Amino acid sequence: MSFTYRLLRVDLSRGETWVDEIPGDVLRRFIGGRGLGAYLAMKEIPKGADPFGPENVVYILTGPLTGVTVMSGRYHVVAKSPKTGILGDSNSGGHFGPWLRFAGFDGIAIHGKSDTPVYLWINDGKVEIRDASKLWGKTVSATEDALRREHGLKEGYGSVLTIGPAGENLALTAAIMNDKWRAAGRTGLAAVLGAKKLKAIVAYGKKRPPIADRKTFAEENRRLTKIFLEGPTSKSLHEYGTAVLVNIINSLGGFSSYYWEEGIFDDAYEISGEKLAETYLVDRVGCWGCTIRCARVSKVPTGAFKVPRSEGPEYESIWALGALTGTSDIAAVVKLNYLANDLGFDTISLGNSLAFAVYLAKKGLIPEGHLEPYDLRWGNAESLVELMYRAAVKADPLAAAVADGVPALAEAYNAEDYAVHVRNLELPAYDPRALKSMALSYATSNRGGCHLRSYTVAAEALGIPKKMDPLEVSEEKVDLAIWMQDWFSVIDSLVICKFVAFDTTPDDWVKIVNAITGWDATTEELLTTGARIYNLERLFAVREGKWVKDYLPKRLLEEPIPRGPAKGHTAKDAIEKMLPAYWEKRGWVEGRPKRETLLKLGLDEFADLGA
Repeated sequence: MSFTYRLLRVDLSRGETWVDEIPGDVLRRFIGGRGLGAYLAMKEIPKGADPFGPENVVYILTGPLTGVTVMSGRYHVVAKSPKTGILGDSNSGGHFGPWLRFAGFDGIAIHGKSDTPVYLWINDGKVEIRDASKLWGKTVSATEDALRREHGLKEGYGSVLTIGPAGENLALTAAIMNDKWRAAGRTGLAAVLGAKKLKAIVAYGKKRPPIADRKTFAEENRRLTKIFLEGPTSKSLHEYGTAVLVNIINSLGGFSSYYWEEGIFDDAYEISGEKLAETYLVDRVGCWGCTIRCARVSKVPTGAFKVPRSEGPEYESIWALGALTGTSDIAAVVKLNYLANDLGFDTISLGNSLAFAVYLAKKGLIPEGHLEPYDLRWGNAESLVELMYRAAVKADPLAAAVADGVPALAEAYNAEDYAVHVRNLELPAYDPRALKSMALSYATSNRGGCHLRSYTVAAEALGIPKKMDPLEVSEEKVDLAIWMQDWFSVIDSLVICKFVAFDTTPDDWVKIVNAITGWDATTEELLTTGARIYNLERLFAVREGKWVKDYLPKRLLEEPIPRGPAKGHTAKDAIEKMLPAYWEKRGWVEGRPKRETLLKLGLDEFADLGA
C-alpha cells in the first residue's frame, strides 16, 4: 500500500464537483498540504490572475499525517493572495483537517465563483453545494451554530470552516475560521472565499485514512506521544499557552509596542499568559490528536469588555491587539480577540492596522472628517472595538483602510515611510532590531512578513536548538534560517503542528512518515523536499514579477529602538551582513533562484524561471 490523495474539485461557476487522484510521483516530491498547494497553484493558477477572479483557485489541503498521528489536527490553505499579489498560504489547527479526511477527501480545490452565497456539505464521500443566503452576513460563531443545527452535528462531531463578515466584504486582513475560534489567518485568503461567495464548508464522516504499516506506526506514535507529554517546552505551553512568551520577549527588548516605537512594553505582565491564568482563563484545550493542549479558553463575566466562553487569546494576538495598540487591560485584549475571531479577522494584520491608525492619528495624518466617530488614543480599547466592527463592513474610509491593512492605510494617508510590512504583509511579535535572526527570517519569507516560515527566534529566546545571542549577526544564524525554512516547509506539508520543532527533530519523524505512506524516505530526502517547496514558492513571485528581492521596511532599518536591552539597535546590520550570505547559500541571485539550483532540486519543469 502506498499513500494516495483524493482531491475534491468544486467548480462554483458551474455548480459541479469531481474527484482527482494526485499522482504518486507528485506526492513524493511535494507530500501534501503546503507543498502540494504550491505545486498545484503554479500549474493551475494563470500568470497575472485576478485574486478575486474565477481563475484563482483556493486549495484547502491536508497531508499524509493529518488525522492520523499525534499533533496532526491541522490543514493548509493556498491561493493567490489579494493582499500580497503572490502565493498566499495559511495554516490552522482545531479539527477541520482530520474531519475532512474522515469525510473521504484529502483536500479541496475551489474553482470559479458563485453568483449567490453557497456552502459545501461534505458527508462520507458525498458532496452538496447548498444555498447560504440566510447565512451571509452572520458572524463566525452564529454561522457554525446554524450549520450544526441544520445537519444535526453536536459539538465534537464534524467540523465547520467559515468566513465572517470581514471575508464577505473582501477585507484583506480577513481570516478563514474553523471550529469558531481557529484561524487560517495571514495573506487575506478569506477574502478570496468571499469573492467566490463560499460562506462555509461542513465536513463529517466515518472514514479513516489508510496506514501502510500499522505495527511500526503504532510504535512510533507511542514514542512521539511520550516525547510531547514529557517535553519541557510542551509542558510550558500547556501551562501558560503561547502567551508564556510575552515576558520572555519583552525582557529581550523585542516586544514592540505603540506601533513599533518601542521594543518593550512597560505593562507586559498585565497582558501576559501568567496574568491571563490569574484572571479570565477557564480551561485549556487542544487540536485533534494534541497532547500539549496549549489553547486558552477565556471568559470575561462582567464589565465593559464582557466576553462569553471562547478560545484565546494567543501570544501574537495579545501582542498585536495589546502592546502594539498600547492596551494594557487583559480584559480588553480578550474582548478584541473575541471580536476579531467572530468577525473573521487575522489578529496579527488587524492589530497592526489598528495600531497604525492610532499612530497616524497621533501624527495628525488622518483628516478630522475621517476620525469620526472614533477617539484614537493609545490604549483606548473602546474605540478600537468600534473601529473593528465598522472595519468588518468597511463602513467609512478609515474603517475600509483598516480592514485592508497597513499598506492600505499608508496609501490612503501618504504614510509609507512609517508603515511596517514586508511584501504587503504586516509583521508579527518579534522586533528584528532586537532579535537579529528574525530580520533575515522576515526579509526572506515567501509569503511576506511572517515568523512561521523560519522561527529562528527560538534559538535567541528559548535556546532551541541552541542558545544564540539575540543581538549577534552571524553565518550560523543564516544556516539556521535556511534549515528552519526547509523543515517548516515539510511540517506544513505533512501536515502537523509546528510545535513539534521544539521537542523533536526531523529524524524523529522519518519512520512514522514511511509507516503511513509506504515510502522509504530518509531525513535528507525530507529536507531536500523542503528546499524544493521553498524554491517553488519563490518562483510564483518570480513568475508574477512581484516582490522578488528581499528587504525590510525603512523604519526597522533606520529607526533605532529607544530604550531597553536593544537600545540603539536597528535591523540594518543584520540585513547587510546576512542577506548576501543567505542568497549565496540558497543558490539565489538577489532573491531569485538560479536555474542550476532548480535543476538540482528536481524543479526542471520550472527551470526557465531561474536566474
